[in-house]
Amino acid sequence: MSKISTEQVKHVANLARLAISEEEAEMFSKQLGSMIAFAEELNELDTEYVEPTSHVLDMKNVMREDVPQKGLPQSEVLKNAPDHQDGQVKVPSIIE
Repeated sequence: MSKISTEQVKHVANLARLAISEEEAEMFSKQLGSMIAFAEELNELDTEYVEPTSHVLDMKNVMREDVPQKGLPQSEVLKNAPDHQDGQVKVPSIIE
């Protein structure tokens, strides 16, 4: 098991601009050590016949198929525009 020292915890806390006490550094050192020990246990598993995945669940494309559809008529769209001209929405000019 890789042990995380309190000096390493303090160094990372300093990089993250976190102020931690000596007691907190000890506590985090033990907690991080436990996490690393658990992760190292996973290395003992036989994964020879396990295919790599990008998701935990077997997911396919969950999006609907993109099918073109007829849009709204121009008169219907322009009904909500505050100002329009020649079939287009008229907006204030931003370039002089």
